[in-house]
Amino acid sequence: MINANRLANKTVLITGASSGIGKSCAQLFASYGAKIILVARRIERLNILKEQLQQQHQVQVYCHQLDVTDLAGVKDFFATLPDAFKSIDVLVNNAGLSLGLDHFVNSKAGDWNTMIDTNLKGLLYVAQQTLNIMYKQNSGHIINIGSIAGIMPYANGTVYCATKAAVQAFSTALRQECIEKNIKVTLIAPGLLNTEFSAVRFYGDQEKADSVYANIDPLLPQDIADLIVYCANAPSHVNLAEVMIMPTCQAGPTMVKRKTAKAQP
Repeated sequence: MINANRLANKTVLITGASSGIGKSCAQLFASYGAKIILVARRIERLNILKEQLQQQHQVQVYCHQLDVTDLAGVKDFFATLPDAFKSIDVLVNNAGLSLGLDHFVNSKAGDWNTMIDTNLKGLLYVAQQTLNIMYKQNSGHIINIGSIAGIMPYANGTVYCATKAAVQAFSTALRQECIEKNIKVTLIAPGLLNTEFSAVRFYGDQEKADSVYANIDPLLPQDIADLIVYCANAPSHVNLAEVMIMPTCQAGPTMVKRKTAKAQP
């Protein structure tokens, strides 16, 4: 049965673990008794999360400050993993972001580079180093976080959509390469999700970010964590290859039904 616990004592590596999907995944995987590796740029947040997980679930947790866009840093991180965490069973390849919401002709090359470096190249760096471990084990599970933007691209999100489309294509091709090594590859493609995503996209303009989720019930990080852990906890012969998940009020990237404000008496 899929609801059995197959994750106890497994080692789970989560990128972008300081907030949002990554943080929620850490909390849920820890509740299953998994050993957790947390990486992100904001080490102070990781250390707080580590203490919480250890106190609440009595699990082993290892934290490391890491910018996934730094290939040398990624290689050094994997080379120096403590012995207790060297065998990685699940990778949640989650670190990613979007910058700007302009017509491509008005967008900034610096933003393109940041999105490509994080959403695609960083994801590739971590996946390759993890696969070096999983190939030796002849087992493992790579879970890449894409987006509905990579499946249904939309205007004003051109480069972000392109990076997430690349993640989908990479996941599909990698799944074929990994079949002989008993390694699962899953793509999770969320829709409207209330995290720091929009605040980052709008360069810290919180009012603008909040307007994205006004009068709707968007997905929450724990919704995605539930799905990711469900996929990771499936029987060994089951691989949920690709899952697109949206809130009920959404039917596409730009098709959202908002609640009608009640008239004042």
